[in-house]
Amino acid sequence: MRAFICGLKGPDLLAEERAFLQDAQPWGVILFKRNIETREQVARLTANVRDTLGRNAPILVDQEGGRVQRLGPPHWRAYPAAALFERAGADAASAERFAWLGARLIAHDLREVGIDVDCLPVLDTPEAGSHAIVGDRAYSREPGRVARLGRAAADGLMAGGALPVMKHIPGHGRTRADSHLELPVVAASRADLEAVDFAPFKANADLPMAMSAHVVYTAIDPNAPGTQSKIVIDEIVRGHIGFDGLLMTDDLSMKALSGGFRERAERAIAAGCDMVLHCNGDLAEARPVADGAPLLAGRALERAEAALAFVREPAPLDLAAALAEFEGAMGAVA
Repeated sequence: MRAFICGLKGPDLLAEERAFLQDAQPWGVILFKRNIETREQVARLTANVRDTLGRNAPILVDQEGGRVQRLGPPHWRAYPAAALFERAGADAASAERFAWLGARLIAHDLREVGIDVDCLPVLDTPEAGSHAIVGDRAYSREPGRVARLGRAAADGLMAGGALPVMKHIPGHGRTRADSHLELPVVAASRADLEAVDFAPFKANADLPMAMSAHVVYTAIDPNAPGTQSKIVIDEIVRGHIGFDGLLMTDDLSMKALSGGFRERAERAIAAGCDMVLHCNGDLAEARPVADGAPLLAGRALERAEAALAFVREPAPLDLAAALAEFEGAMGAVA
């Protein structure tokens, strides 16, 4: 088993993908809209992946709500963007209740079709003038509220038997660029970063998994993005924030990173990431990523096993009552 997660090309597992999975043995697989058609099809795909790997491998997805929702209508309900929870709640407790409830319902949808890891909550704190890539995916512009609403969402996922992945550690909210397209550079002082950007992650440092940010923080390390910076990972992610869970990269195919795909993977692992992620399903890229990913061993293996221990049978849920409460609350602000 290797320390990487890969994507697939379409809704069915291709023969060449089956051979790749058997040979490369990724820790897990991530799904996107191109992989998703109906409940029956997704359930079949996740079962085929696990059968091919010969184990109960984690299956991941980005199911946030709003702009980032891989499972959507007509087969799944549309969930609101994170920013709406703050508006829906008459007070902090009710906003957190709705964030919890939305995530609990998402977990129900995911577990029905064999998905057990959701790349949520987004703990980035946007500021005025920052790039819209985060925007309404953030719970608030106030880091304390981001932390509390994000915690509620993570708890909702775990109550539903899904593993949360907080992102994008140590913070993507202040960026002026989209890391899918170019490398963002943040010039804020360390004091400002600690007070705002890092704070929601520090408050949730006990969560089991996190996804790195392809962002340069000039006050920490002006020479490398966080994903590939040993300084950022050692001093900030593991040090100041205190996160000791499983650290996976954001997608290595994003244009924020440079170099060949094996090199991208090797740099991230050398910097201290436990797991590398490649999403687009292009095997010409995925093969060198797999080559650059080590066997999952040592502390990274311990973190992976500890993370998967959070995946439990869902707690009981009155689905009809939960839907009525959630839709009643969120319908007023949608």
